[in-house]
Amino acid sequence: MMKVTFKMEPLTCPSCIKKIENAVMKIQGVESVDVLFHAGKVKVVYNEELVSALKVEETIVRLGYPVLSTKVA
Repeated sequence: MMKVTFKMEPLTCPSCIKKIENAVMKIQGVESVDVLFHAGKVKVVYNEELVSALKVEETIVRLGYPVLSTKVA
C-alpha cells in the first residue's frame, strides 16, 4: 500500500469533503480517504498495482479542486 497527500487550498464547505471522499473511494484500488478540511489536505491510501497517485489527483481536479502539491510516501 502507498500513501499520498495532496495539498490544496483550504476547503470552504463540509459538502466538499463528501464530494471528494465519494469520488476518490469509487476508484478501484483506493483503500481509504481522509480529507482534512481546514488544512486543505487529502490523504489517500491506495494499492499501487491498481491505481496511481496521478489518477487520484486527476479525479480531485476534475471535481474542481486544484491540487497545489503532491507527496507520495
